[in-house]
Amino acid sequence: MGSRAYTYLVGIGVTHSIAPPMHNYIAKSLGYDWEFRAQECPSVEHAINLFRQPTFAGGVVTMPYKRTIMEHLDGLDEYATKLAACNNVYRSSDGQLRGTNTDWRGIEGCLLSASTEGKGKPAVVIGAGGACRAAIFTLHERLGCSPIYVVNRDADETASLFKETKQNYEQSLQLVHVQSAEQVQGLAAAYYIVGTVPDAEPTAPEELQIHQVLNAFLEAAGGKGVLLDMCFKPRNTRILRAGKARGWKTVEGTEVIGHQIHEQYRLWCGEEQSKRIRTEEAWAVLRKAAEESPAINF
Repeated sequence: MGSRAYTYLVGIGVTHSIAPPMHNYIAKSLGYDWEFRAQECPSVEHAINLFRQPTFAGGVVTMPYKRTIMEHLDGLDEYATKLAACNNVYRSSDGQLRGTNTDWRGIEGCLLSASTEGKGKPAVVIGAGGACRAAIFTLHERLGCSPIYVVNRDADETASLFKETKQNYEQSLQLVHVQSAEQVQGLAAAYYIVGTVPDAEPTAPEELQIHQVLNAFLEAAGGKGVLLDMCFKPRNTRILRAGKARGWKTVEGTEVIGHQIHEQYRLWCGEEQSKRIRTEEAWAVLRKAAEESPAINF
Protein backbone atom coordinates (compact mmCIF):
# COMPACT_ATOMS: atom_id res chain seq x y z
CA MET A 1 0.00 0.00 0.00
CA GLY A 2 3.04 2.27 -0.15
CA SER A 3 2.72 5.57 1.66
CA ARG A 4 -1.05 5.52 2.08
CA ALA A 5 -1.87 6.51 5.64
CA TYR A 6 -5.13 8.45 5.86
CA THR A 7 -8.78 8.03 4.97
CA TYR A 8 -10.96 11.11 5.24
CA LEU A 9 -14.41 12.53 5.71
CA VAL A 10 -14.33 16.00 4.16
CA GLY A 11 -16.90 18.76 4.36
CA ILE A 12 -18.12 21.49 6.65
CA GLY A 13 -19.47 20.68 10.10
CA VAL A 14 -18.00 17.17 10.18
CA THR A 15 -16.30 17.24 13.58
CA HIS A 16 -19.37 15.58 15.13
CA SER A 17 -18.97 12.54 12.85
CA ILE A 18 -19.44 9.13 14.47
CA ALA A 19 -17.65 7.37 11.58
CA PRO A 20 -13.96 7.55 12.68
CA PRO A 21 -14.07 4.77 15.32
CA MET A 22 -15.71 2.37 12.86
CA HIS A 23 -13.32 3.14 10.02
CA ASN A 24 -10.28 2.93 12.28
CA TYR A 25 -11.51 -0.43 13.55
CA ILE A 26 -12.02 -1.76 10.01
CA ALA A 27 -8.60 -0.58 8.80
CA LYS A 28 -6.83 -2.14 11.77
CA SER A 29 -8.72 -5.43 11.41
CA LEU A 30 -7.65 -5.58 7.74
CA GLY A 31 -4.03 -4.94 8.64
CA TYR A 32 -3.74 -1.30 7.56
CA ASP A 33 -2.04 1.32 9.70
CA TRP A 34 -4.47 3.99 8.56
CA GLU A 35 -6.13 6.83 10.44
CA PHE A 36 -9.60 8.06 9.48
CA ARG A 37 -9.88 11.83 9.85
CA ALA A 38 -13.05 13.92 9.90
CA GLN A 39 -11.51 16.95 8.23
CA GLU A 40 -13.10 20.39 8.16
CA CYS A 41 -12.42 21.87 4.72
CA PRO A 42 -13.13 25.56 4.12
CA SER A 43 -13.19 24.99 0.36
CA VAL A 44 -13.47 22.14 -2.12
CA GLU A 45 -9.92 22.94 -3.20
CA HIS A 46 -8.74 22.19 0.31
CA ALA A 47 -10.47 18.81 0.17
CA ILE A 48 -9.05 17.84 -3.20
CA ASN A 49 -5.57 18.85 -2.07
CA LEU A 50 -5.80 16.26 0.72
CA PHE A 51 -6.89 13.64 -1.81
CA ARG A 52 -3.97 14.43 -4.12
CA GLN A 53 -1.41 13.67 -1.41
CA PRO A 54 0.48 10.33 -1.64
CA THR A 55 -0.78 9.51 1.86
CA PHE A 56 -4.41 9.45 0.65
CA ALA A 57 -6.08 6.04 1.04
CA GLY A 58 -9.76 6.86 0.50
CA GLY A 59 -12.26 9.66 0.97
CA VAL A 60 -15.86 10.22 1.99
CA VAL A 61 -17.34 13.51 0.80
CA THR A 62 -20.25 15.25 2.49
CA MET A 63 -21.98 18.61 2.28
CA PRO A 64 -21.40 21.04 0.74
CA TYR A 65 -18.95 19.39 -1.69
CA LYS A 66 -20.80 16.37 -3.09
CA ARG A 67 -21.40 18.20 -6.35
CA THR A 68 -18.50 20.64 -6.60
CA ILE A 69 -15.84 17.99 -6.04
CA MET A 70 -16.86 16.20 -9.22
CA GLU A 71 -15.15 18.68 -11.55
CA HIS A 72 -11.86 18.25 -9.69
CA LEU A 73 -11.63 14.46 -10.12
CA ASP A 74 -10.02 12.50 -12.95
CA GLY A 75 -13.10 10.39 -13.58
CA LEU A 76 -16.63 9.56 -12.41
CA ASP A 77 -18.59 6.33 -12.59
CA GLU A 78 -22.21 5.88 -13.69
CA TYR A 79 -23.60 6.34 -10.18
CA ALA A 80 -21.93 9.70 -9.55
CA THR A 81 -22.99 10.85 -13.01
CA LYS A 82 -26.62 9.76 -12.77
CA LEU A 83 -27.08 10.97 -9.21
CA ALA A 84 -25.19 14.20 -9.93
CA ALA A 85 -23.29 13.81 -6.67
CA CYS A 86 -20.11 12.14 -5.43
CA ASN A 87 -19.68 10.98 -1.85
CA ASN A 88 -16.79 8.53 -2.26
CA VAL A 89 -13.35 9.10 -3.80
CA TYR A 90 -10.75 6.43 -4.44
CA ARG A 91 -7.48 6.01 -6.28
CA SER A 92 -7.73 3.67 -9.27
CA SER A 93 -5.03 1.21 -10.29
CA ASP A 94 -3.57 3.77 -12.71
CA GLY A 95 -3.22 6.34 -9.93
CA GLN A 96 -6.14 8.55 -10.93
CA LEU A 97 -8.68 9.96 -8.49
CA ARG A 98 -12.13 8.68 -9.28
CA GLY A 99 -15.52 9.34 -7.75
CA THR A 100 -18.66 7.35 -7.16
CA ASN A 101 -21.86 7.56 -5.14
CA THR A 102 -22.56 4.99 -2.44
CA ASP A 103 -25.33 6.88 -0.63
CA TRP A 104 -27.93 4.87 -2.50
CA ARG A 105 -26.45 1.66 -1.11
CA GLY A 106 -26.91 3.03 2.38
CA ILE A 107 -30.52 3.98 1.70
CA GLU A 108 -31.31 0.63 0.09
CA GLY A 109 -29.75 -1.28 2.97
CA CYS A 110 -31.72 0.69 5.54
CA LEU A 111 -35.08 0.24 3.81
CA LEU A 112 -34.68 -3.44 3.00
CA SER A 113 -33.34 -4.29 6.44
CA ALA A 114 -36.59 -2.90 7.86
CA SER A 115 -38.94 -4.47 5.31
CA THR A 116 -39.01 -5.71 1.72
CA GLU A 117 -42.76 -5.24 1.42
CA GLY A 118 -42.45 -1.79 -0.12
CA LYS A 119 -40.96 -2.95 -3.40
CA GLY A 120 -43.07 -1.71 -6.29
CA LYS A 121 -45.28 0.46 -4.09
CA PRO A 122 -45.57 4.25 -3.95
CA ALA A 123 -42.93 6.08 -1.94
CA VAL A 124 -42.20 9.56 -0.60
CA VAL A 125 -39.04 11.67 -0.65
CA ILE A 126 -38.89 14.73 1.57
CA GLY A 127 -36.62 17.38 0.08
CA ALA A 128 -35.28 18.13 -3.39
CA GLY A 129 -31.62 18.85 -2.71
CA GLY A 130 -28.54 16.76 -3.40
CA ALA A 131 -29.36 13.84 -1.10
CA CYS A 132 -32.80 13.32 -2.61
CA ARG A 133 -31.22 12.13 -5.89
CA ALA A 134 -29.80 9.07 -4.16
CA ALA A 135 -33.18 8.39 -2.54
CA ILE A 136 -35.02 8.64 -5.87
CA PHE A 137 -32.49 6.38 -7.59
CA THR A 138 -32.83 3.78 -4.84
CA LEU A 139 -36.60 3.82 -4.78
CA HIS A 140 -37.02 3.84 -8.55
CA GLU A 141 -34.10 1.83 -9.95
CA ARG A 142 -33.52 -0.63 -7.13
CA LEU A 143 -36.91 -1.07 -5.47
CA GLY A 144 -39.26 -0.37 -8.37
CA CYS A 145 -41.36 2.11 -6.38
CA SER A 146 -43.91 4.12 -8.35
CA PRO A 147 -45.04 6.79 -8.21
CA ILE A 148 -42.59 8.72 -6.06
CA TYR A 149 -44.11 11.66 -4.24
CA VAL A 150 -41.80 14.63 -3.65
CA VAL A 151 -42.49 16.92 -0.70
CA ASN A 152 -40.42 20.12 -0.76
CA ARG A 153 -40.88 23.74 0.24
CA ASP A 154 -38.91 25.37 -2.60
CA ALA A 155 -40.80 25.35 -5.90
CA ASP A 156 -37.77 26.32 -8.00
CA GLU A 157 -35.63 23.60 -6.42
CA THR A 158 -38.38 21.07 -7.09
CA ALA A 159 -38.72 22.17 -10.71
CA SER A 160 -34.97 21.79 -11.18
CA LEU A 161 -35.12 18.27 -9.73
CA PHE A 162 -37.98 17.28 -12.03
CA LYS A 163 -36.17 18.64 -15.10
CA GLU A 164 -32.95 16.83 -14.20
CA THR A 165 -34.62 13.50 -13.47
CA LYS A 166 -36.67 13.68 -16.67
CA GLN A 167 -33.40 13.83 -18.61
CA ASN A 168 -31.78 11.01 -16.61
CA TYR A 169 -34.71 8.61 -16.41
CA GLU A 170 -36.74 9.58 -19.49
CA GLN A 171 -40.36 8.45 -19.11
CA SER A 172 -39.78 5.54 -16.75
CA LEU A 173 -39.82 7.65 -13.58
CA GLN A 174 -43.10 9.03 -12.30
CA LEU A 175 -42.60 11.93 -9.87
CA VAL A 176 -45.48 13.80 -8.26
CA HIS A 177 -44.97 17.08 -6.41
CA VAL A 178 -47.27 17.00 -3.38
CA GLN A 179 -47.91 20.46 -1.98
CA SER A 180 -50.79 20.05 0.48
CA ALA A 181 -52.23 17.60 2.97
CA GLU A 182 -55.49 17.68 1.02
CA GLN A 183 -53.69 16.43 -2.09
CA VAL A 184 -52.53 13.34 -0.19
CA GLN A 185 -56.13 12.16 0.25
CA GLY A 186 -56.43 11.42 -3.45
CA LEU A 187 -53.18 9.47 -3.71
CA ALA A 188 -52.32 5.80 -3.24
CA ALA A 189 -50.74 5.17 0.17
CA ALA A 190 -46.95 5.21 0.32
CA TYR A 191 -44.90 2.47 1.98
CA TYR A 192 -41.37 3.91 2.06
CA ILE A 193 -40.64 7.47 3.15
CA VAL A 194 -37.12 8.92 2.99
CA GLY A 195 -36.26 12.24 4.62
CA THR A 196 -33.32 14.12 3.08
CA VAL A 197 -33.52 17.52 4.80
CA PRO A 198 -31.91 18.95 7.95
CA ASP A 199 -33.88 18.78 11.19
CA ALA A 200 -35.08 22.28 12.09
CA GLU A 201 -38.03 23.80 13.89
CA PRO A 202 -40.58 24.72 11.19
CA THR A 203 -41.52 28.40 11.37
CA ALA A 204 -42.26 29.66 7.86
CA PRO A 205 -45.62 28.68 6.31
CA GLU A 206 -43.84 26.57 3.68
CA GLU A 207 -41.99 24.66 6.39
CA LEU A 208 -45.13 24.03 8.41
CA GLN A 209 -46.80 22.79 5.25
CA ILE A 210 -44.10 20.16 4.76
CA HIS A 211 -44.83 18.62 8.14
CA GLN A 212 -48.57 18.71 7.52
CA VAL A 213 -48.08 16.82 4.25
CA LEU A 214 -45.76 14.31 5.93
CA ASN A 215 -48.30 13.68 8.68
CA ALA A 216 -51.02 13.15 6.08
CA PHE A 217 -48.89 10.49 4.34
CA LEU A 218 -48.13 8.81 7.66
CA GLU A 219 -51.78 8.71 8.66
CA ALA A 220 -53.02 7.59 5.23
CA ALA A 221 -50.94 4.40 5.42
CA GLY A 222 -52.40 3.41 8.78
CA GLY A 223 -49.01 2.81 10.36
CA LYS A 224 -47.86 0.33 7.73
CA GLY A 225 -44.58 1.45 6.27
CA VAL A 226 -40.90 2.28 6.77
CA LEU A 227 -39.57 5.77 7.41
CA LEU A 228 -35.87 6.56 7.05
CA ASP A 229 -34.52 9.98 7.93
CA MET A 230 -31.04 10.54 6.52
CA CYS A 231 -30.52 13.42 8.92
CA PHE A 232 -29.09 12.26 12.25
CA LYS A 233 -28.28 15.48 14.04
CA PRO A 234 -30.12 14.87 16.30
CA ARG A 235 -30.63 11.12 15.96
CA ASN A 236 -34.30 11.32 16.98
CA THR A 237 -35.46 13.91 14.46
CA ARG A 238 -38.90 15.49 14.19
CA ILE A 239 -39.59 13.31 11.16
CA LEU A 240 -38.71 10.12 13.04
CA ARG A 241 -40.80 11.16 16.02
CA ALA A 242 -43.77 11.76 13.74
CA GLY A 243 -43.36 8.29 12.24
CA LYS A 244 -43.02 6.56 15.60
CA ALA A 245 -46.12 8.29 16.92
CA ARG A 246 -48.13 6.81 14.05
CA GLY A 247 -46.80 3.27 14.28
CA TRP A 248 -44.32 3.28 11.40
CA LYS A 249 -41.08 1.34 11.42
CA THR A 250 -38.36 3.95 11.65
CA VAL A 251 -34.67 3.84 10.72
CA GLU A 252 -32.26 6.53 11.91
CA GLY A 253 -29.79 8.11 9.53
CA THR A 254 -26.69 6.74 11.26
CA GLU A 255 -27.54 3.34 9.80
CA VAL A 256 -26.88 4.68 6.28
CA ILE A 257 -23.17 4.81 7.18
CA GLY A 258 -22.90 1.13 7.99
CA HIS A 259 -24.57 -0.10 4.82
CA GLN A 260 -21.89 1.55 2.66
CA ILE A 261 -18.73 0.09 4.19
CA HIS A 262 -18.26 -2.95 1.94
CA GLU A 263 -18.41 -0.88 -1.24
CA GLN A 264 -16.15 1.78 0.23
CA TYR A 265 -13.45 -0.72 1.15
CA ARG A 266 -13.85 -2.61 -2.11
CA LEU A 267 -12.82 0.59 -3.86
CA TRP A 268 -10.16 1.58 -1.34
CA CYS A 269 -8.60 -1.85 -0.77
CA GLY A 270 -9.94 -4.32 -3.33
CA GLU A 271 -12.62 -6.98 -3.51
CA GLU A 272 -10.88 -9.62 -1.41
CA GLN A 273 -10.08 -7.26 1.43
CA SER A 274 -13.64 -5.94 1.57
CA LYS A 275 -14.87 -9.51 2.05
CA ARG A 276 -12.71 -9.79 5.17
CA ILE A 277 -14.50 -7.00 7.01
CA ARG A 278 -15.92 -8.22 10.30
CA THR A 279 -19.31 -6.76 9.58
CA GLU A 280 -21.06 -7.37 12.88
CA GLU A 281 -18.13 -5.99 14.85
CA ALA A 282 -17.88 -2.92 12.61
CA TRP A 283 -21.60 -2.26 13.09
CA ALA A 284 -21.20 -2.63 16.85
CA VAL A 285 -18.46 0.02 16.88
CA LEU A 286 -20.60 2.36 14.78
CA ARG A 287 -23.67 1.98 16.96
CA LYS A 288 -21.66 2.44 20.14
CA ALA A 289 -20.24 5.67 18.74
CA ALA A 290 -23.78 6.82 17.88
CA GLU A 291 -25.05 6.02 21.37
CA GLU A 292 -22.19 7.86 23.05
CA SER A 293 -21.99 10.95 20.83
CA PRO A 294 -23.09 14.15 22.61
CA ALA A 295 -23.16 15.90 19.24
CA ILE A 296 -26.16 13.92 17.96
CA ASN A 297 -27.92 12.85 21.16
CA PHE A 298 -29.86 15.90 22.29
